[in-house]
Amino acid sequence: MEQIITRKARPGDLDVLLTFEQGIIAAERPFDPTLKEGEIHYYDIAWMITAPHVEIVVAELDNEIIGSGYARMEDSKVYLKHPKYCHLGFMYVKPEHRGKGVNHKILAALKQWAVSHNITELRLEVYNENLPARKAYEKAGFTPNLLEMRIGLT
Repeated sequence: MEQIITRKARPGDLDVLLTFEQGIIAAERPFDPTLKEGEIHYYDIAWMITAPHVEIVVAELDNEIIGSGYARMEDSKVYLKHPKYCHLGFMYVKPEHRGKGVNHKILAALKQWAVSHNITELRLEVYNENLPARKAYEKAGFTPNLLEMRIGLT
């Protein structure tokens, strides 16, 4: 049986991770008319790989990177119970490996890292219309918290 493992991302993973980033952007374009045309970047992945307050995790199958995600420690708003939280993002699984529990393994590794840093709260953002992603996060125990709304003026 195939064994999916997770590990901390390394600088040598950068090319694959940049490809994943473009996959995320392509998947999200239909949900966000405000994204610029052409190639854009959400993240500075090279910097994030070595940043002490960020953990990028990759999932591997037979020495091939098939998924990714990150946790980034952030200061909470002063009025919240928890002083810090981890923002999760960069969640991506190659299409041919979806439905195999890859996202679950990545989330488990990120949760473990957060707990090891005494973090008690995880947060993430997902487009409201992205029902498959919402269902996956709800299955992992996340609940909706706040809906951001927008209106274009031009």
